[in-house]
Amino acid sequence: MSHNTIAINQRMDQFDGHHRVWLFGYGSLIFKADFPYIERKPATISNWTRRFWQGSHDHRGTETAPGRVATLIAQSGAVTAGMAYLITPEVFAHLDHREKNGYLRLATDIRFEDGGSELGLVYIATEDNAAFLGEASERDIARQIARSHGPSGANRDYLIDLAHALRELGMEDAHVFEIERYLTDLRE
Repeated sequence: MSHNTIAINQRMDQFDGHHRVWLFGYGSLIFKADFPYIERKPATISNWTRRFWQGSHDHRGTETAPGRVATLIAQSGAVTAGMAYLITPEVFAHLDHREKNGYLRLATDIRFEDGGSELGLVYIATEDNAAFLGEASERDIARQIARSHGPSGANRDYLIDLAHALRELGMEDAHVFEIERYLTDLRE
């Protein structure tokens, strides 16, 4: 699959005819909601874990020096915390462009802190996309993040902003916090 997934996502029709759809964000969507939404609240999804295994050629890196950003990897029993946004389908065009570097819209069950749940969507970059970098140690990921910069800014800022947002929400993520620790060590 190519880097640009806009056309593929435009063919996803599962939510056609819906006036409102819940969107689950687990990376920059937690701290950078640059789209209109009706409601926003903390949520989780099951059987996925957040990993910095996706390359960023368009936001936090370049074609020749990609950064690393979050995606979700299937893991039975895992729970990933994030932020859910109630949006209208008109927002899809913006999100499809923002998430075009390998991310696909997938339907998922989103659980809210109050115990309720809704079928919604999430953008996930699977390992068959051209920008997927794959598994690496948190130390190696931190090294790559430390030297990466793209049109949306320093890759370091993305990781630090995500870690900060997770802490503000009282959400744990050992992978993110370990990369952050290595990044801090690299600065000293």
